Amino acid sequence: MLKSYFMNANLNMTEQEFFDLFAINALCPLDGRYASSVKNLQNFLSEKALLKYRVQVEIEWLAALTQSDLDESLPKLNTQEIDYLKNLYLEFSDKDALRIKAIEKITNHDVKAVEYWIKESIGLELEENITKTLPKKEFLSSKPQSLENLKQSAELIHFACTSEDINNISHALMLKDAREILLEMCGKIAVELKSLAHAYANIPMLSRTHGQSASPTTVGKEIANVISRLDFAADNIKNVNLKAKINGAVGNYNAHITAYPDFDWKNFSTQFIHNTFGLTQNLFTTQIEPHDYMAELFHAISRFNTVLIDFDRDMWGYISLGYFKQKTKAGEVGSSTMPHKVNPIDFENSEGNLGIANAILIHLAEKLPISRWQRDLTDSTVLRNMGLSIGYSILAYTSCLRGISKLSINETAIADDLDNCWEILAEPIQTVMRRYKVDNPYEKLKELTRGKGINKESLTIFINNLEIPQQEKQRLLDLTPAKYIGLAAGLAKLI
Repeated sequence: MLKSYFMNANLNMTEQEFFDLFAINALCPLDGRYASSVKNLQNFLSEKALLKYRVQVEIEWLAALTQSDLDESLPKLNTQEIDYLKNLYLEFSDKDALRIKAIEKITNHDVKAVEYWIKESIGLELEENITKTLPKKEFLSSKPQSLENLKQSAELIHFACTSEDINNISHALMLKDAREILLEMCGKIAVELKSLAHAYANIPMLSRTHGQSASPTTVGKEIANVISRLDFAADNIKNVNLKAKINGAVGNYNAHITAYPDFDWKNFSTQFIHNTFGLTQNLFTTQIEPHDYMAELFHAISRFNTVLIDFDRDMWGYISLGYFKQKTKAGEVGSSTMPHKVNPIDFENSEGNLGIANAILIHLAEKLPISRWQRDLTDSTVLRNMGLSIGYSILAYTSCLRGISKLSINETAIADDLDNCWEILAEPIQTVMRRYKVDNPYEKLKELTRGKGINKESLTIFINNLEIPQQEKQRLLDLTPAKYIGLAAGLAKLI
């Protein structure tokens, strides 16, 4: 829409200058600094997208009613007429969105503006106070030769609907389509991490529990742990059942039954929601669908984000320890005063934006299921921030992927760290001592190792003095920190 505005405006600047000017004046970084990273979400979560989805719902409701046996006195629309109606949303343009917004300025009601725009699009004259402020309506090239049948069906537009019948389906469709983008990014992270998990499956690494040296693992196994958690979280996002309703002002089909008492509205609306949009009908609502599924979805996304925050922080730490180096890019600067620095900025940016995303997601999840009596309007303004929550999530995923792509493992640093921690072999030694019933094995190793720098030689002396079978002594003498990884390598390869 911004590009269309630029093309139609008489501005004494280049297109790039216009976009740069917009970016530095945007209140939200998603529309400014980071716009290029989330621009694909505009098709699903912008104001224009919401208008398009509203048009889609209104059109599909009209089409379904006219094709049903609701009223034999109404004309059956032919294929060309139905196609023309559907093209109103399939070919929905910036100009269409701006025209609806112009109508809204007069009606002061967003959904009513959509209804009027559709009526105008099938050839009906609107009220003078609307038409006199707007230029003549341009019709699609697919307009039928006669609009008479469409005009006769016009009062089925928004028939028996409250605004929320249109809005709740529109929001569900926004989330349905945006979820695909979100899951695609989740999948990209999983693919990149799985590649690293398998590549680094056999590289031993010192663990740190409570920040202290602990039993070794492998680099690949630690990455595999993250993948398992992310996969579980992504499955939860994918499996949330998106719901919708189209049952009138307070959820009871009051107007529907009054107008057509013999029509099976409950079954018709259920099939309409499922067959047309792939959503699940919620029969038990007030004026609004209660948004419980939204809360479930937003919580699921926030849980994925929380796992990724954990990963970002761990990678930050491993880069700090020197376990990973970062590939440099010509021209980049790490510090304004320290030329040597290559900061882990991608993981830092990811962590920061995930925090913002989760703050919004959790507010959405906690607020949206609460509405006074049959409804209040607090959900309406809050729902307009769905794009922020998912936008900041996508922005964070992009940063995380960029950080992963820059990683270069430093096997020497990892190996040196391990070789300086022979005290971690106190665990396997005392465990073998337990097997052979040596008295107080834990206490003896504690006295030898706790808080002390133990080397290979001191452990060799200790092992040689143990009263255990010689073959077991030899097994322990052959053990090194790098070899003490249990099933870590095999587990990493399983992911």
